Amino acid sequence: MRSSNPLSKIKAENAKISFSYIPVAVFVGGTSGIGRGIAEAFARHTKGNAHIIIVGRNRAAAESIIASFPQPTSPTAKHEFIECDVSLLKNVRQVTSEILNKHAKLNFLVLSAGALDLNRTRLTEDGIDPVTALSYHSRWKLIYDLAPALEKARNDNEDAKVLSVLSAGNGGKIDLADLELKKASTMTWIQSVMTYNDIMMDGFALHYPSVSFIHSYPGGVRTPLGLNSPSLFMRTWAFLANYTPLSYLLMPPENCGEYQLYGIHYTASTPGAWRIGQHGNDIGKQGYHGDDESRDALWKHTMEVTGSK
Repeated sequence: MRSSNPLSKIKAENAKISFSYIPVAVFVGGTSGIGRGIAEAFARHTKGNAHIIIVGRNRAAAESIIASFPQPTSPTAKHEFIECDVSLLKNVRQVTSEILNKHAKLNFLVLSAGALDLNRTRLTEDGIDPVTALSYHSRWKLIYDLAPALEKARNDNEDAKVLSVLSAGNGGKIDLADLELKKASTMTWIQSVMTYNDIMMDGFALHYPSVSFIHSYPGGVRTPLGLNSPSLFMRTWAFLANYTPLSYLLMPPENCGEYQLYGIHYTASTPGAWRIGQHGNDIGKQGYHGDDESRDALWKHTMEVTGSK
């Protein structure tokens, strides 16, 4: 169900966010678009008094974003960037190891890295197309590796929440005989990855019951995603969405950041699996296509693909 809260009320509620500790927040894909909007909202409403880690490929963009954050008054707060192409699983292992070496606890993990590329023949060295790798496998591996730090935070009575930004409520039924999506049509492939994110959160909620796992549908947001796509169709769509009157129909990233932060902090108020909409509102099981069998099958499959133990 859609939130009836206007943006002004959302911002006012977010302005009340406070912590008795210095929260550690990791934003993967936080150098542009939705991830950037959420990171900036988080920094703004914590007044910079947080340890914020942006993970992405664009150092210049990250440094510009970090420079815009409010200067913290706490000497233990820090804002930093880790350069990483998370489409490759070996890079994910490296970045999670680096984070865990510095932080025993993690309070917030926001995952929004993605790609718009309908060419499914171009595979990463892991044998996965970039869209599925960024939208599912790398996110799963990031959560899996960082879960102990999330649990540690929760055991110390601190927040422990994960947000995966994709398209909650817009997926479709998945084929348990084709979890690699090798035989799926383009539309089935896209919808399956959406459902994978739903089921991913269900699986993690089962294995780590003290943590909140959230899959989000942010709606139409004005982002640069697709401008550098090898696909002419995707580049054209991204251009239209950013530089023509069509952009006025899309939500600005800064507004999306406020709504998603509200969903993280207020809507997902208890541990478990959550699904939120474009206004940070709880959408429950709307458009849900998971079940226990698919959850368990996908978990086992992903453990094997990511080389996890």
